[in-house]
Amino acid sequence: MAIHRFERSQTIRATVEEAWAFFSNPANLREITPTELGFEVLSDVPPQIYAGLMIEYRVRPLFGIPMNWLTEITQVEDGRFFVDEQRVGPYAIWHHEHRFSSLPDGRLEIHDLITYAPPFGVLGEIIHPFLIAPQLEKIFAHRNKVVAARFPDAPK
Repeated sequence: MAIHRFERSQTIRATVEEAWAFFSNPANLREITPTELGFEVLSDVPPQIYAGLMIEYRVRPLFGIPMNWLTEITQVEDGRFFVDEQRVGPYAIWHHEHRFSSLPDGRLEIHDLITYAPPFGVLGEIIHPFLIAPQLEKIFAHRNKVVAARFPDAPK
């Protein structure tokens, strides 16, 4: 099983508190996910994440076929980072770190690191460059666009 890493950063003009309030609210997951993935949160979720929180949702990443996914928030340090890990879902392994760092110019860097292994063993590795990696790129391009619109780079 091959392990892959997907890493992205985005800089926004926001305080840590503003960004944390948005990203730590599970209800906002749908907003930052492309609509064509049919993302639905299935479980009742609180307004802010905490370590041990389990979030169940459905997504349609491939040809509209629904897949259930269960994620656990395994680590949280308010205003600095949180980690979600797949417990049930399409990947063999999914570990997603979200980090928030204040910059000297008053902006904020959001850094994501996903460590994952595709499903289906060798078949997953064959389709990875054609299907899985481009899908992650598309998801994060959408997310960056939504986040940039929510936190425009204008002086406060």
